[in-house]
Amino acid sequence: MNSPAALRVIISGASSGLGLALARHYLQRGAALAVLARRIEPLQTLAAEFPGRVFPYSLDVRDAAALRIAADDFIRRAGVPDIVIANAGVSIGTLTHYVEDNNVFQHVLDINVMGAVHTFQPFIEPMRAAGRGRLAGIASVAGFRGLPGAGAYSASKAALISYLESLRQEMRGSGVQVVTICPGYIRTPMTDINPYPMPFMLEPEEAARRIARDIEHGLSFSVIPWQMAIVGRLLKLLPNAVYDRLFAHAKHKPRAPLL
Repeated sequence: MNSPAALRVIISGASSGLGLALARHYLQRGAALAVLARRIEPLQTLAAEFPGRVFPYSLDVRDAAALRIAADDFIRRAGVPDIVIANAGVSIGTLTHYVEDNNVFQHVLDINVMGAVHTFQPFIEPMRAAGRGRLAGIASVAGFRGLPGAGAYSASKAALISYLESLRQEMRGSGVQVVTICPGYIRTPMTDINPYPMPFMLEPEEAARRIARDIEHGLSFSVIPWQMAIVGRLLKLLPNAVYDRLFAHAKHKPRAPLL
């Protein structure tokens, strides 16, 4: 990898929460960043704070064409990136017996899974040609097992974990490494509305520091914090009957049907 001062980094979902914390982490270490999000104002604020090193792109990760235009522009202006972080994601409570939640399921899957595909896609060939770089996907421990009331989110993160594993094999021998990051709970607007206990909660700045460290080390799979790795492993080992008794009546994230 290049020195931190020379890093070129792409971060989706960079307008708030973990994405913004990751952007600030890399900027404070001298990197040049493409920051992607639907809301342009926070990206412009970041660009004003770090003149000449922030390339803001207002787009929706569901729009593959917009991602390709942004990627071509960044590569032309700054060069092939060293790190691409597919961070954009949404978490919305869902219950399958509500017909109106069908659109919510589609919305979550499109952003959390296809958004990562669209974020990586335009950079893969340039990075492969350069023979270097890291593609990092922000999944979740929620992808280890299905959580009640979070069918869309759990399914999307499980799919993302599997997708990243497939991509890792496809990139083998190319010099481009694929890193799967599975955070536990991070204090963001997305978790602020959760009505249940959230053990081992991390502040976004600390989560960003740990994620950047594991990306730098090129770990193929990382759970942050380490305590959640133990929790996740135990949950995966639980027999279905035990898991069902423990979680059948757990509190759910509030539903928020799309308008």
